[in-house]
Amino acid sequence: MDRLQHIFGMIAQEGFSDITLQEINNYVNDIQNGTENFFRFNLSEHAGLCTAGAPLIGASIVACYAAASITASSNAEGGQGSPANWEIDERQEQLIEQWAKAVNLWEENSEQFLVEEFGPMIAQGAEAKVYYKDGDTSVIKERCSIYSTTQKALDAIVLHNYLFPETAMNVIGFTRDSDGLMRIVLTQPYVNCLRLATKDEIDKMVAAKGFHDNWNGQGVNYISDRLALEDMHPANVFIDVVTEKPICIDCIVKFLK
Repeated sequence: MDRLQHIFGMIAQEGFSDITLQEINNYVNDIQNGTENFFRFNLSEHAGLCTAGAPLIGASIVACYAAASITASSNAEGGQGSPANWEIDERQEQLIEQWAKAVNLWEENSEQFLVEEFGPMIAQGAEAKVYYKDGDTSVIKERCSIYSTTQKALDAIVLHNYLFPETAMNVIGFTRDSDGLMRIVLTQPYVNCLRLATKDEIDKMVAAKGFHDNWNGQGVNYISDRLALEDMHPANVFIDVVTEKPICIDCIVKFLK
């Protein structure tokens, strides 16, 4: 945490100057090399952090600074309690956009760019727009945050990768869509779907990972000692053609606390 606090101080004093960006980059490299840990995740979850890519780690550092700085500012002004999630989210989006532009990870006209580079949009839902070119081994997604803060949206990618490494998401950039919504641009392996998984197959898959039904009566939400796993319905869990085993494409995953 001392090193992270040092980076926070540099952002506060110098913004995203060249020297600040180099410090962030060095810290990201050390996290990926295994010589530093990121405090938000335990040792097992760290593998998911590293497979998510350097852009996600950098954005997570900036998001943590945004939350810490707005909380400190609120306390200094005599605010009672923590800032609202919307205030934290707004600040995180603002600073991540500034940082992403400074390190060339921001795409202004993302939809046109993605179609030209990666193929047409093949699906669109509340969580993501999906682009795919026939024959590619990966899809490209513009993932929209359905979480209370951008940091939690970034955490969700890490936790997905930890739980489901066969469909790990790798962040490659950031953008805003035509509605002005912040989106995380990522790649994910393309899965050939044999069929949709049954609830029994999903139950067994998540049980092997330490989860049990949270008894809400819907059968798509699960919990473990540390995490909540939601939206595990068949449209998000396929039976893979090659392995003939359940494979999770997308879900909602977050820390219990």
